[in-house]
Amino acid sequence: MRTFPLRIGTPDGLHFEGDVERVVCRSISGDMAILAGHCNFCTALGMGEAYIVLEDGTRRQAACIGGMISMIDGTCRLMATTWEWKEDIDAERAENAKKRAEEVLEKAGLTDREYKLAEAKLRRALIRLSVKE
Repeated sequence: MRTFPLRIGTPDGLHFEGDVERVVCRSISGDMAILAGHCNFCTALGMGEAYIVLEDGTRRQAACIGGMISMIDGTCRLMATTWEWKEDIDAERAENAKKRAEEVLEKAGLTDREYKLAEAKLRRALIRLSVKE
């Protein structure tokens, strides 16, 4: 299969740079895959599982929480708010975050902001746990 250059970064730094066969992630309008030869494209990322397929066919999974992805003139750039490779996810920390968010959501009288914040924290924790499995 053909490959293309991919750079994955976050505000904390560069997480990957190299040639890949495919990148799959969740955009704000649904799951998407980018392959070599994709047209020029740019969109916002949502929260979800992501993965890349390397030149040798190896698949690397990650949790991706927001950001932007672009494919311009054959080069793909993914700038995520948070990008965690499967092997870097701390399952215990994610499980604790899940429990804390669930406890907040069980409370009565939350403001819309408090509810949405707890719901987002729960979604992030569930994504991390799903990738880690």
